[in-house]
Amino acid sequence: MKYELLIFDWDGTLCDSTGRIVDSMRSAAHETGLRVVHDSEIKNIIGLGLPEAIRTVWPEILEDQLPPMKAAYARHFVSDSPVMMSLFDGAAELLDRYAGTRRLAVATGKSRKGLDRILTDLSMHSVFDITRCADETRSKPDPCMLFEILSELNVSPERALMVGDTTFDLEMASAAGMHSVGMSHGAHDEARLLACEPRVICHSIQELTNWIETNG
Repeated sequence: MKYELLIFDWDGTLCDSTGRIVDSMRSAAHETGLRVVHDSEIKNIIGLGLPEAIRTVWPEILEDQLPPMKAAYARHFVSDSPVMMSLFDGAAELLDRYAGTRRLAVATGKSRKGLDRILTDLSMHSVFDITRCADETRSKPDPCMLFEILSELNVSPERALMVGDTTFDLEMASAAGMHSVGMSHGAHDEARLLACEPRVICHSIQELTNWIETNG
């Protein structure tokens, strides 16, 4: 077994939530009076911590606009958005397959409150050995959250694999000296992911499972 620790991004990697994020961010911006942007601009920042994401899309935002924008986004994402989300096909099976035989972790741009809410809804808290969120450490692509995960679990970077759907995930893994796998079904397209030199690009969870069985 090459990788004793599998670290997953959440949105766009395990959970098909890209559409809901875009819809919620767009609705929150309209409510807060920020300018209209193209959906692609929002997709580009998925994976960052929420304050970093908002400031990237709307660099002109005033400091007193940020709290209401964050609150509006959270409300739309949790309850107001009509866009449905669910785990990608095969995600639950992949986690069940490796729970108990490998260490499992989440490294996400979500807030701690947001991740805990969805893990509670899915009864998945016990699946992961550790989780790290952007609001309790540094936002991706800074490797801090990966270093914290590795330190707490006492695993070397060479024995861990980062799985993500954005360049932020793959750049974070590279900065931590860790191998990565890119998932093409999320926020960033395959060409952008390939530029980060992951070990492989997978187009489905089943393809990821097969790759881990053969190479990991």
